[in-house]
This record gives sequence, C-alpha cells and structure tokens, in this order.
Amino acid sequence: MGVVTSERGYDFVIAGGGSAGCVLAARLSENPDARVLLLEAGGRDTNPYIHMPVGFAKMTSGPLTWGLKTAPQKHANQREIPYAQAKVIGGGSSINAEVYTRGHPADYERWARDEGADAWSFADVQPYFLRSEGNTMFSGEMHGTDGPLGVSNIPDPQPTTRAFVQACQEFGMPYNPDFNGKAQEGAGIYQTTTRNARRCSAAVGYLRPAESRPNLTVETGCQVDRILFEGVRAIGLAYRRAGEMHVARADSEVLVTAGAIGSPKIMMLSGVGPAEHLKQHGIEVVHDLPGVGENLTDHYGVDIVAELKGPTSLDKYNKLHWMLWAGLQYKLFKSGPVTSNVVEGGAFWYGDQSSAIPDLQFHFLAGAGAEDGVPSVPSGSGITLNSYTLRPKSRGTVRLRSSDPADKPIVDPNFLADPADLRVSAEGVRISREIFQQPSLQKYIQRLHLPGQDVRTQKDYEDYARRYGRTSYHPSCTCKMGVDAMSVVDPKLRARGLENIRICDSSVMPSLVGSNTNAATIMIGEKAADLIRGNR
Repeated sequence: MGVVTSERGYDFVIAGGGSAGCVLAARLSENPDARVLLLEAGGRDTNPYIHMPVGFAKMTSGPLTWGLKTAPQKHANQREIPYAQAKVIGGGSSINAEVYTRGHPADYERWARDEGADAWSFADVQPYFLRSEGNTMFSGEMHGTDGPLGVSNIPDPQPTTRAFVQACQEFGMPYNPDFNGKAQEGAGIYQTTTRNARRCSAAVGYLRPAESRPNLTVETGCQVDRILFEGVRAIGLAYRRAGEMHVARADSEVLVTAGAIGSPKIMMLSGVGPAEHLKQHGIEVVHDLPGVGENLTDHYGVDIVAELKGPTSLDKYNKLHWMLWAGLQYKLFKSGPVTSNVVEGGAFWYGDQSSAIPDLQFHFLAGAGAEDGVPSVPSGSGITLNSYTLRPKSRGTVRLRSSDPADKPIVDPNFLADPADLRVSAEGVRISREIFQQPSLQKYIQRLHLPGQDVRTQKDYEDYARRYGRTSYHPSCTCKMGVDAMSVVDPKLRARGLENIRICDSSVMPSLVGSNTNAATIMIGEKAADLIRGNR
C-alpha cells in the first residue's frame, strides 16, 4: 500500500459512479457553492460497445464488470452463477440491455404502506420519474419529455421480435404499447434508454453535461477502502488510486452509491454492519447495524432457446461480412441491427392467476447465447425468451470474504429458496414454451432447443428452472429503507445511528420492484438529491 499522497476537502463525497451516483453528482453540483467529488472504481466509458445499443450482448462479462460469481446456490443445483455487476462510469446503465420499465405503482404503494418507507408512494416518486425522463414518443401525466435520461422506441424491431409480440397476442395477452402507462400487463416492444440511436446512460445523460462545472470533480479508477468516521460522524473516504492511498474529506455528507453489492461491502469494511461478522474479519465495529448486507433480492431469470429455420435473427451478424455491413449501415445512417438492444420485446403476465397484478416478466432476445452463461444453438441462428418472478420471496446476503477491500464479496442471492418462487418460475417456463408454439413464431422456428421434449410435468419445469436459471442483474435491498430493526437507512436515506452519511442507490429499496431496476435507481438518485438539498 502506498502512503497517503493527498487530502482534499469537499462538501459532498460520492462513493460509486453508477446510475444513482451520476444523478447525485449532476444534481448536487447544480449549486455552484457545493463542492462535489464523485469516485468510481471502474474506468471511463470509452469502450465503443457501451454506446452502441447492440453492445449489451458483448458486456455481460469481461473488463467492464467485477467478474463476480454467486456462492453455490443450494436451491439451484449448487451452481456458482456468473453475476454481472458493472465496473465503469455509469454503472449498470452503461452495460445493461437499456430496457426502460419503472415497476408497477403498487410496488411503491407497498413500500410506503407496508414497509416503512414514508413518502415513497407512487404519488411521491412519480415526479422524479418524470423529471428524469426524456421520452421521444410518449407524453402526458405518466411520462416526462425533457429529462436527462433519453427514452425512445427501437427504430426497427427485428422480424422475430414482431412475431413474438403477435405470438403473445395469439396466446391471449393484450398488445401493450407502453409498459409504463396506465396498465402494465400485456406484450409489446420495450422502450429503451437510448437517444439518437445511441445508449443514454446516466453518465451520458446526467454526468457529461455537468462535468464542465468547476465545482464538480470526477475521478475514475478509485477503489474506496473505507468511510472515515469520528465517532459515529462520517467525515470522508479513504480510497486507492494507482496503488496510492488518498483521503477525501466531506464537510457536509458522505453519499454511498456503490450499488446493492458494493454499498454493503463498503459499509462493512468501514465498521458498519452485523457486529459478529465484522469481528470475525478483525474489523473494528463503529456501529452494529445488523441489516447491512441482508435482504438481498434479485430476479431469477430462466431462458428457453429455439433454433430458427434460417438466419432471421441478430445471430447472422456474428458472421464477419454481415457484421461489417451492419457497422457501415450504423455509421452512415444510424439505422440497422446496431440500433437494437437485442432484448427488444417483452411482456408482463400472470403465473399465479389469483395475482391482482402481473407476477411474471418476459424478455425476448432476437438471438441465442447473447449473454454470459446462456446456451446458443448448433446452427448459430436462434432466439431466446427469458422469464422471471417479479416479486420473489427468497432473500439472500452480501458478506465480506475478508477485511481486504480488494477481495470480492461473497454474494448469495439464495435463489429459489421460497417454494412460491420455484412454482412461478416453472410456470414462466411453461408459458414461454406456449408462446413459442404460437403460429406467428412457428413460421420462424425449426425446433425448440431448450427445454427438450422430456420436460412435461410441473416437476420437470421446476428441475429445468433450477438447472438453467440465472441472475437478471437486478440485485437490490441490501441496505433497505424502513423503520424496523433490520432497516439500514430511514426514509430520508440517512444511515441509522450515524451522522452525515446516506446511502442512495438500489440497495435501499425495501423490496424489489416488479420490473427492470435502472429507472427506479435513477428515480432514487433524483429524490435523494432533493432530500439532501432540503427540498423535501
């Protein structure tokens, strides 16, 4: 370890340059008198794959991620499942599939009514969704048009994606042009966080316009070691950059936005968390906060894969001459397959018919083997349909491997621990298969590659879900907001029992929202900025 090379003072020091961190840095630096430092462990978003919508398929593993795997999943055949978490400015919004969904209003009502998150009902959070959203198609009371986060329609959905939406209608789902409108249920084409045929991450939409401000400092390649405390008062961060230690002092507040895996890790390394766990690793306890790293909740997605009769999906662009053609089309005309986010189509539906709101979400991928750990097809031309239980009951943990900040944490989502999750997951696979059997998709499908014909009974579907399910990249709830003994932050996102420190990212969700999580995380960043500025 190098010596401390510098000590600098700011009003706000932000640990983590992901979706929420970028929002906070941009909003807090709007006040020219506020000195703001944003620290990100990853690098700048210079990789061209980040900015091409189709690049998602190239980034679920590799240098833009932390390279995590889960602990062996005891309810999923003891598998260690690849667990993609972004390590780049913009966080998940720089490498995700760009799907823009906000969850169901009932999710936020549940937070406020049942889970101790006062002032986080849908009426409370909707203004922040609208403030963030720059939608190029929808407007009205459910949509914003002028926000920093570009949201748009996919310019030219793939033929197989259109066939998927038609097949869902043949199955009995209504067509839904807007999953963020009055009703969530049905099938349609996802809107994506893109603007002018390029990804609009939080780094692009929020941070880039703010970086010219003299009161905002953004530093990448900075691994946060720990939060510095005087008693229970947070006074700054110790971090490493290029092997040397630095200290950044926070005169106002330390803001932790390292995500549902990174934030509890930083808190525990700093002596805040379950006291016994910290003592096991020789960490001095600053404050015994048992909920830190508990309550990990994630969507467990299960894929089915079909082989096509011909090269009618995005897979054909894996061949060099087609790839060059697609690149040329994108460069010259900002059109063609590079404008696709791969995960073009989707649906919200019911696995349990007694559910009042959809409890399953489907993602249609116009290709096979696009993500780390997902099977391809022998011919190299296929399509994939993924489904997951929207509000899983299973809860897991994030734990320290050691007291060394360079060590990866132990991530155990505890997938399928609750029998209800397994039952609904199996139903998602069964419905997926039925959708693939509808006439519109049968025009394209040669055969179902996975699951095989031997998967017929409920037990078969459950065994398949255990064998092939994986993360949907939506970890949350590990520093949950609330008022009970296991809550980590209060409804103003202040860490309980501590001073001058807030956690402001997906880790504070009291429970997982029923959709993709990026829009909700950006909303949390927006509301946090107002809470910090005293506007709420």
